[in-house]
Amino acid sequence: MGLWIYVLALVLGPGSLQFQATSSDQSFSIDYANDCFLKDGVKFRYISGSIHYFRIPPAYWKDRLLKMYMSGLNAVQIYVPWNYHEPLPGVYNFAGDRDLEGFLDLVAHLGLLVILRPGPYICAEWEMGGLPFWLLTKPGIVLRTSHPDFLQAVDKWLGVLLPKIKPHLYHNGGNIISVQVENEYGSYFACDYDYLRHLLAVFRAYLGEEVLLFTTDGTKESELRCGTLQGLYATVDFGLDENVTQAFEKQRKHEPKGPLVNSEYYTGWLDYWGEPHSRQSAANVAKGLQKMLELGANVNMYMFQGGTNFGYWSGADYNEDTYHPITTSYDYDAPLSEAGDPTDKLHAIRTVISKFQVLPAGPMPPPTPKFAYGYVSLPKRVALLDILGLLSPSLPFYSSFPLTFEALKQPHGFMLYRTLLPHDIPEPVPLTASQNGVHDVAYILLNGVYKGTLERNRVDGINISGKLEDMLDVLVENMGHINFGANESDFKGLIHNLTLGSIVLHNWLIYPLDIDSAVAHAWPPTAPRSNGTTGPAFYTGAFTTPNISHDTFVKLPGWNKGQIWINGFNLGRFWPVRGPQQTLFVPGSLLNSSALNTVVVLELQGAPEMPKVLFLDRPLLNGTSSSIDKDVTNGNLHLLMELLEFADTALRENREKTLP
Repeated sequence: MGLWIYVLALVLGPGSLQFQATSSDQSFSIDYANDCFLKDGVKFRYISGSIHYFRIPPAYWKDRLLKMYMSGLNAVQIYVPWNYHEPLPGVYNFAGDRDLEGFLDLVAHLGLLVILRPGPYICAEWEMGGLPFWLLTKPGIVLRTSHPDFLQAVDKWLGVLLPKIKPHLYHNGGNIISVQVENEYGSYFACDYDYLRHLLAVFRAYLGEEVLLFTTDGTKESELRCGTLQGLYATVDFGLDENVTQAFEKQRKHEPKGPLVNSEYYTGWLDYWGEPHSRQSAANVAKGLQKMLELGANVNMYMFQGGTNFGYWSGADYNEDTYHPITTSYDYDAPLSEAGDPTDKLHAIRTVISKFQVLPAGPMPPPTPKFAYGYVSLPKRVALLDILGLLSPSLPFYSSFPLTFEALKQPHGFMLYRTLLPHDIPEPVPLTASQNGVHDVAYILLNGVYKGTLERNRVDGINISGKLEDMLDVLVENMGHINFGANESDFKGLIHNLTLGSIVLHNWLIYPLDIDSAVAHAWPPTAPRSNGTTGPAFYTGAFTTPNISHDTFVKLPGWNKGQIWINGFNLGRFWPVRGPQQTLFVPGSLLNSSALNTVVVLELQGAPEMPKVLFLDRPLLNGTSSSIDKDVTNGNLHLLMELLEFADTALRENREKTLP
C-alpha cells in the first residue's frame, strides 16, 4: 500500500502525498490565493452556530441540532469544558450528558460540520472558563501560562481528549473541519507566547499536520497581538457594536490572505444577576449577518442556542475590580430560546441565509410542548443545621483560621464554617470580612438563628451581639469561579479572616457540604420538621402530572435566594429578588408522568409564609420578584404574564420598524 501511494503521488504531483496518505478522501484547507476555505478541493464558506452540549439535556440534542440544520446552517461550533470531563485529577467522565463523541456522531448524522473549541480554556460564561477548580490547589500556579504545574495538567488532559477527537477530524472521515487553540487569549493579562507555542506543539502531536488550527480574538490590536501565533490561523469575533468592514480590516492586519472569519457573531448576550435581561433586535442581527455574508465571510453565530447553566456551572465575570455572577439561564436572547424554541430572530436569520444558499426542504420543527402544572406546596421544612451530619458525613476539618474551598477540595456549592464567640458581646458590634474576604456570599447564624448576609463587593459587615461560647455559623456559597477577567485565581470561601469588633476569630470547624448527593440519594431526611421561615433550610413537596412530561418553567414567588432540585436533579440557582431571571427551565425529560415528582428547595435567607412554587408554560427572564409579584395573585397571574409578553413583543416590533 505504501509503494502504491508513493507512485500515485509521483503521477499526481508533489502536493498529493499528504492528501492521499490520509484515511479518507476528504480534505479541508485554506486557499490563500483566493481568500477562502477549500472543502474537498472546492471553494467553501461556512455559516455556523454555537451550541453547547453541556447546557442541554441529551434527550434534546437531536431536536436542537435539527432546528439548526433546518435554519440553513452547514456547521456548528462546539466548546469542550475540561472541568466537565475531569472533575477531579485523573477522573474522567465521557458518559451520559458528557458523551462528547456521541454528540459529535449525532451532529454528523444530521449532516452538519463541526468547528471544535477544546480550550483548554473556553470562557463560555462557564464555571472557571472550563478550567478545573483543582488547579488552584497547586501553590503558586499561574493559569493559562507556561507555568510548569499548569502545563503538566494541560498535557495530561489533552493526552486524553485529543486522541478521542482525532477520528472525528474531517480528513479522517469525520466532520470536524477546524480546531481552535485556546480562546481569546489576547484578552488575558499574561501574553505568554511560550504557552501558545506549547499548545500548538501538543495539538499537532496528537492531531497531525493536516488539521486546520486557528485562534479567535477580539478586534483590538492588543488582543490580536497577544492572542495570535504563526502556525495558527487568526480569526476575530465581534457583534453589532462594531463596523463589519473595519472589524475584518483588523483581521487582515494579521492574516493578509485567506478567508474572512467572524468566529463569534453575537446574536444576544449573557445575563448577570441584578442587571436587565439582555436583548438584541432580530432585524439588526439579521442585517449584520447579511453584511458579512455579502463580503464572502465565514460566520459563526454565538449563540444559536444558549441553554441552561444547570447545577453550579454558571461562571462570573470580573471587571473594574467587581465580581459579576452569571444567571442560571443562558438564554442569550439566541435564535433558539433556552427551551430550544424557534424565535423571530431565527426566522429573520433563516431568511438572510436563503439569499446565499439553498435551505433544506421541509418545515422547521415545532417548539417542544410546554405545560403549566400550577402551584405545588412545599410543606416539609428542615433547617440545614439540623441535618449537617447528612450533608457533611465526614468529620469536619479544624483550622485556627479559615481555609478555602480549594484547600479542602470542595469543587462548588457550600461550606459551613463554625466557631464560638470568644467573649460576651452585650451590645452589637460589626462582624466583618477584611479585604472583601467573602467569596462569594456568607449567611450568618448565631445559635442557629439567621442574622444576615455578607456579600462580595456589596456587604462586608453586619452587627451581632451574644454571649461567650455562643455558636457562630457562617455558611458560604460559591457563586461560580471567574470565567473572564483580570483576576486569574478566584479562590472560594472565607479567603481572609473574619473580625468581630476588633478581635480576629479563630478556631474554626469547617464542613464541606455535599448537598447534591443527599438530595439525590438520601431524601427526605429523617430529621424532625422545623418551624419558621428564615435562614438556610430545605423545603420539600411533590406533584403529579396529567400523564404527560412536558417542559415547564418553575417560578418561586415570595422566595429570596437558593437552589432547587427536581427529582434529585439540580436545576440551578434562583435569586428572584435580585433578578432578572424569575423562572428556571425544567426539561420534560426530568419529569415522571406516572409517579410523584419531588421538588426540593434550599432557601438561604427567607421563605414565604406558605411555601410553594409555581410551574408555568413560559419563561420570565426580565424582572425582579418585587416588580412582578406585587400585583400578582392567583387569578390574574396568567393575565399579567400575557400582558407583559404582549408589551415586550410590541415594543420590540415597534423598534425594529423604526430602524433605518
